Amino acid sequence: MGFFASNKGQQTAPAQKLNAYNIIILLLLAPGSIAYGYSAAIIATTLGQPSFIEYFSLATRPNATSLIGATSGLFFAGGTIGPLLLPVITDRWGRKWGIAISYVLNVIAAAFMAGSTNMGEFIFFRFIAGASAFMILGAIPLYMNEIVPSRMRGGLVELHAVFFILGFVIASWIGFGFSFWTSGGLKAWRVPLAIQAFFSLTGLTCLVFIPESPRWLVMNDRHDEAQNILHKLHGSEDQATDTYARAEFYQIQKQIRVDKTLGNSWMHLLKKPSYRKRVLMGCGLTFFIQSSGDLVINNYSPLLYKDLGYGVTKQLLYPSAWLTFTLGISVIAMPLIDRFPRNKMTAVGLWGTMSTLIVEAALVASFVPSTNENALRAAVAMLFVFQIFDTACLNGPEWAYLGELFPTHIRSKGYCAAMSILALSNVVYTQVAPTAFANIGWKYYLVFIILTFIGGCVVWIYYPDTRGKPLEEIAALFGDADEVAVYQEEIEVNQTELTIVDHHEDKGTVEMHEDALKAV
Repeated sequence: MGFFASNKGQQTAPAQKLNAYNIIILLLLAPGSIAYGYSAAIIATTLGQPSFIEYFSLATRPNATSLIGATSGLFFAGGTIGPLLLPVITDRWGRKWGIAISYVLNVIAAAFMAGSTNMGEFIFFRFIAGASAFMILGAIPLYMNEIVPSRMRGGLVELHAVFFILGFVIASWIGFGFSFWTSGGLKAWRVPLAIQAFFSLTGLTCLVFIPESPRWLVMNDRHDEAQNILHKLHGSEDQATDTYARAEFYQIQKQIRVDKTLGNSWMHLLKKPSYRKRVLMGCGLTFFIQSSGDLVINNYSPLLYKDLGYGVTKQLLYPSAWLTFTLGISVIAMPLIDRFPRNKMTAVGLWGTMSTLIVEAALVASFVPSTNENALRAAVAMLFVFQIFDTACLNGPEWAYLGELFPTHIRSKGYCAAMSILALSNVVYTQVAPTAFANIGWKYYLVFIILTFIGGCVVWIYYPDTRGKPLEEIAALFGDADEVAVYQEEIEVNQTELTIVDHHEDKGTVEMHEDALKAV
């Protein structure tokens, strides 16, 4: 059976297309994804910079441990609040404006952090950086989900993860390089923080060339614009045979006509059982994935390697190598994401990270501190093995999966609620991490081991597989089949007469849809 089924034996539509324009648009979003990764990761090398420690007297202050925890904790506190404000922008003014405002806030935060003269100022703008970073983290994949072909959605939206991991990598290597800048004196830590603004400024420039989401345009009755954009994104050079883009536009129009009759307030998300279930699943997904402990490992990796007995150079070098390895795994995962069920892949990732942390905890408990070089190397190696599961099976499908859980009229709110929980989870994990590692050491890993075991069971059993399904049809997986306007397999595009047959609505009667075919 073709992607669109013909009930009358006429010519079926071709497979979904991915053209050069669609790829270019995704690549133009790359600076924003990098900006998130850089913003989140730069604190790790900053905390490892002797000049930063000296400038703020963190080696001698009695509350130094609390201040170090606050640099990450307040970043994620900002990340908890920022995404909840994002739907006000993305639903009213468009997905592009949501991305743009996020970039502007990120630039402001970078400038003030780089110029900070006291710890209070630095921590406050870390809060602003967190709000902007998590707004970026939510706004970009939200937009991506709405512009890519459904059968390639997982792998294409993974580009967001590839580039924000690249941001982590860039931040790590820049921080490592500036640790050798002795002639810069106490200013060596400022330049890496200032570089954060470069990526958001580049993203703002690229945003000029990016079209608005066609689904948002249809929601706002701008049908001609939406149709033209869909043709550019998913069409072919010959508009007369552009069956996929035309049928997709038809389905979006029909579905949003239904969506407009449904409630989309925050209260409606909580009151309606099927919507509440989706919100709980989205928030649960980000909570369990963050419970793998990956950001704790990344943000406090210099401290972890210090506990393993390595010097300052290796404390900064190993995290950079770890993130570079992560980037490679992320690229390799792209063609695999749409080959496996979303829920099963995520569950395997949770159990895989759990298994590696069990080994890591055992090694640290038995051999740290010690002079057993082989055991210490094995402990480092397990952190690399951890990333295979975390990156390929968790970070890979996460961004598409979240977008697939929600219909267009509540996607922004649902997605951003999940981002808020993601950040809130890290507020807890990263805020207590320095104290936890200092007082209970390896036992802190038990928190992540227990939660990922539970999370894997919950996702495997209760979460649906949304892989490859058009966004307009996923409601049926949550008991809302009556809210699905039309299924793509019930749409037949007659190329000769330039008509669309909707068997779901008309049961074989040909109906001309002037709005859907105007551009043709």
